[in-house]
Amino acid sequence: MRIEIMDTTLRDGEQTPGVSFTKTEKHNIAKILLRDVKVDRVEVASARVSKGELEAVKLMSEWCAARGYLDKMEVLGFVDGKISVDWISEAGAKVLNLLCKGSLKHVEKQLKKTPEQHIKDIKEVVHYARSKGIRVNLYLEDWSNGIQASPDYVFHLVDSLLNEKIDRFMLPDTLGILEPEQTFLYVKTMVDRYPGTHFDFHAHNDYDLAVANTFMAVKAGALGVHTTVNGLGERTGNAPLSSVIGVLNDHLKDVELSADESRLAKISKIVEVFSGIRIPGNKPIIGEYVFTQTSGIHADGDNKGALYCNNLIPERFGRSRKYALGKSSGKANIKKNLEELGIELDKESIRKITDRIVELGDKKENITTDDLPYIISDVLRTKTNGEKIKLLNYYICHARNLKPVSTVSLEIDGQVYEETSNGDGQYDAFMKAITKIYDKIDKPMPHLTDYIVTIPPGGKTNALVETAITWFYKREFKTRGLDSDQTASAIKATMKMLNMMEDMVL
Repeated sequence: MRIEIMDTTLRDGEQTPGVSFTKTEKHNIAKILLRDVKVDRVEVASARVSKGELEAVKLMSEWCAARGYLDKMEVLGFVDGKISVDWISEAGAKVLNLLCKGSLKHVEKQLKKTPEQHIKDIKEVVHYARSKGIRVNLYLEDWSNGIQASPDYVFHLVDSLLNEKIDRFMLPDTLGILEPEQTFLYVKTMVDRYPGTHFDFHAHNDYDLAVANTFMAVKAGALGVHTTVNGLGERTGNAPLSSVIGVLNDHLKDVELSADESRLAKISKIVEVFSGIRIPGNKPIIGEYVFTQTSGIHADGDNKGALYCNNLIPERFGRSRKYALGKSSGKANIKKNLEELGIELDKESIRKITDRIVELGDKKENITTDDLPYIISDVLRTKTNGEKIKLLNYYICHARNLKPVSTVSLEIDGQVYEETSNGDGQYDAFMKAITKIYDKIDKPMPHLTDYIVTIPPGGKTNALVETAITWFYKREFKTRGLDSDQTASAIKATMKMLNMMEDMVL
C-alpha cells in the first residue's frame, strides 16, 4: 500500500512560537524535502499572510514548475470566496488545501452559520479554484472533536462534498486530543463509510501521541499522513517526519514510502539551524545521542554479535554508532573508542584509562572520543597525541566602539610564531590571529560548524563555562574546553583542535 507523506514544516511548522523562515530558507527547505528527501508533497504557506509570503511562494512555484514538482506543492487557503484562490493563483501555485470546519461547534460558534450555509460557501470556493486550474484538498478542521461530538455533521459535510472535484479529505486532530485506539476507530469509520476516498491524517502532539496516532491512522486505511521536520508546530508540535518514516517502514511491512531515510539527518540539521529550535539530544533517529551506547555491557554485547542493536541502524539515516565515555563505561566502551582512533593499549593501560573516565564521569564532566587521547596522555604519561602545538601567550583587548584585537604566540615544531588581528568578537579575533600563523606556514584549518556554550543549571557569574565546538576537516569532530571565562574555555577547545589536526593531517 502506497502511503503519501505530506510535510507541512513550512506552513504548520512555522506556527512554532518564534519561528519565521525567510524566503530563501523556505525555498531551500522545500527543495531538499522534494528533491533529496523525496516526500510526496509539501505544504509551503498560508494564503493572504503577507507580501513576503507571496514572494516566497512565487519563488518556490517557479522552481517546482521547472522540475515537474508543481502538483506536489500545496498552499493553505480559506473559505473566503475568491480571495485565497486569487492569492494562490498569483503566486503560481496549483494546489489549494482548503480549510473548512470539521466540527459543528466550530461552524456554529466561530462562523455563526448553519452547516448548509458553510457547505454552500465551500462549494463556491471549490468551483472557483477549479475554474482557475487549481486542484483542491479539503481540511476538516477540528475533525477529531467533530467525529466524537457531532458525527452526523461530519458525515453530512462529506456526503455533500463527495461528488465535488476534491482530491483528498484531510482529517486533523487539531487539538491533539486522540489516543491510538480512538484514532484507529475514527479513521476506519471514515474509510469504511467512504470506500475509494483518499484520506490524510494530520496529528498534533499534545499528549506525545502524534507518531502513535499517525501509525494507527495508516493501519486504519489512511493513504496520506502529515509531518513536520523535527516535529515543529504549534503548542507541542506535529508528528516528526523522521519518526513517522522510521515507524511506518519498520512496523508496517505492506507499506511503501517514497522518502529517502538517508537524507533525514541532513534536513533535520538544516531546519534546526534555520528555525533556531534545537533538536533534543534524545530525539529518536535525529538526536545527537540516539545512536550512542553508554553502558559498558552494551558495547561488550555489540562486540559479541550486535546484541544491543535494533532495526534502527544508524547507517540507514546517514549516521554512525558511537560508544559514550562516562561513569557507566566499561572496558568494551574504551576499546570501541580506541579502535575508532586507531590506538592500541595493553590491558593494564586500558584498566587505568577506564578508572579515570569513571572518576571524571562521577564529576559529571562531558567526555568524548576526541578527549580520549588527552586522558591517555594524562594517565599514562605517554606521548600519545602529545601537545605538538603550544599556546605560549595570548592577549585580547575589547574596548567600547572598537573592534576586539588579539595577539597570539604559538610554538610549532620548536619555532615561535606571533600574529595580531582584529575581529567581530574576542574569540573571532583570536581565531583570525591563529589563521594568520597557519596561513604563513601553510597548515590547514578546519571549518567551525557549531559552537555551544553551557553553564551548570542555576549557574552564577562565577560558574564554570563549557564551550563545545564542532569542526570539520575530512570528518566531523568535536572539542571542548572548560574554564571560568567563556573566551578562555573556547581557546582551550581550540588548542585541542589544533593538536588533533596534527594527527589528522599526517
